[in-house]
Amino acid sequence: MVDPAATGPPDRPPQRRPLLRTVFGDVLRRTRREQCRTLADVAGAAKISMPYLSEVERGRKEASSEILAAICDALGIDLAYLLAEVGSDLLVDGARRAEVVRLDAVRGLDSVRGLDSVRDRGAGRAHGAGSATCLLAA
Repeated sequence: MVDPAATGPPDRPPQRRPLLRTVFGDVLRRTRREQCRTLADVAGAAKISMPYLSEVERGRKEASSEILAAICDALGIDLAYLLAEVGSDLLVDGARRAEVVRLDAVRGLDSVRGLDSVRDRGAGRAHGAGSATCLLAA
């Protein structure tokens, strides 16, 4: 049986998609910290236990919609904001996991001789049907 959380071509090791509960937890923790609030403060306002909130923030517990609404109320944010932030984080993560293309594998480049040769060929412009986009990351 194929792991539904794994992605990628069958000839490569599968990449794991982030669990939704982990992304929710990351956004909740980030929001709480941006507000300079403690776990105890937010848990008390949401009427949930501090250990449970900690587990939710660490992605160990899958919070119900009622619990998420209570945490959002305690943080003074809309559920729509939480969902938008989660969606944004998922898009950023997807972009990070995008396929990496070796420059020497791009059609039309015999070898990579340095950045000058790429710049001379007009990096960033399309070169016909075999063109590829090159993303460089530090």
